[in-house]
Amino acid sequence: MRAFIRGLTAACLVLAGSLSAGAAEKTDISITRQPGILYLVSHVMETQKLIEKRAEADGLPGVKVEWRTFSGGGAQTDALLAGNVDIVNTGTGNLLLLWDRTRGKVKGIVTNSAQPVIMVSRDPRIKSLKDIQPGDKIAVPTVGVSTQAILLQMAAAQMYGDDQVKKFDANTVQLGHPDAMAALANQTHEVKNHFSAPPFQYLELKQPGVHEVINSRDIIGGDLTQGTFFTTTQFAEANPTIIKAVREATADAIEVIKKDPKTAVEAYKTVSGDKTSVDDLVAILNQPHMMEFRMDPQGTMKFAAHLHKIGTLKTMPKAWTDYYLPEAADLNGN
Repeated sequence: MRAFIRGLTAACLVLAGSLSAGAAEKTDISITRQPGILYLVSHVMETQKLIEKRAEADGLPGVKVEWRTFSGGGAQTDALLAGNVDIVNTGTGNLLLLWDRTRGKVKGIVTNSAQPVIMVSRDPRIKSLKDIQPGDKIAVPTVGVSTQAILLQMAAAQMYGDDQVKKFDANTVQLGHPDAMAALANQTHEVKNHFSAPPFQYLELKQPGVHEVINSRDIIGGDLTQGTFFTTTQFAEANPTIIKAVREATADAIEVIKKDPKTAVEAYKTVSGDKTSVDDLVAILNQPHMMEFRMDPQGTMKFAAHLHKIGTLKTMPKAWTDYYLPEAADLNGN
C-alpha cells in the first residue's frame, strides 16, 4: 500500500500535462477495463462502436477508441496517471484513492455496473470469514485497494472491531480473476479462496467442492458500484464531447443489455475470447442482482467513509458528487 501511494504521489506530476485550454479535442482515445462481464457495457460499446457514433452525432467525427484490458485496477490507474491511457473503467476504491491523492484532479464520468461480487472457497473448512486462519490465501485483483480487498477490510471491522480492520490483509494475494479461477481448479495450488467477480464466481461455483463464503451485498448491505469510467479533470475539460459521448454510449449499451442479453454476451465473447457458452452466460445474467447495469453510483459513500476512517483517504468527501464530474450531478447516486 505504501509503495502504491508513493507511486501515486509521484505520478500526480503528470497531471500538469501539455494540453492547452484551446486545443482541439482528441480523436484517438484509449480506455481500459478488467476481465469479466462486470464490464459487459464496455464490450457492447466496443463491438457496436457506440462512443464513436455518439461522438460523431455530437459534432466530433473520426473518433477511434482503443480498448485495453488490464488484470487489475492498480495497473489501470498507474496507466492513467502516467498519461498512457485516457479513461479507465474499474472499481470505486481506485477512483476514491486517486481523487484523494490528486486533490480532485481525477473524477468519475459515469458508472456502468453494480453486480454482487462473491468470495468462494474450495477448502471445506472455510464456511465463513471466521474460519480464515493466518495461512489461508485469498486471491484479489489488487492487494489493498481493489473492491474485493476493501470489502474484506469492511467485513473485518464489522466482525472484530475497527482496530482489526486489516485482519485479512495478510491473507490476500494479487491474482487476476482468470488466474485465480485456474488456481482454484488446481487441487495442489496454495490459493484455495478467491474473492471473485462475474462470470468467474459462477463458473467457480460449478467446480466440485467450491462454495460461497460471503458476497458484497452481505458486507455493504445492498448494491455496490463495480465498474466506473473515470479520468483526469484535465482530460475532461479538454474533451467535453468525448465525456458526453461516453455517458451517452453507456446508456445505449445498458439499453442493449436489458433488451437483448444474448447480443450483449455475444459481444463479450467476441472481445474476451471466453469459451463459456452463450446460454451459460445468459443464465449467469439471470442470477440474483446480475442485471444491475446502472449509471448512478451505488454504495460509494460507504466505501469513502471506510477508507477515511482507516486513514487511506485523507479527505472525506461531503457527497458522491465531489469525486464525480459535474456532468454526473443529475444522477441519483449515493
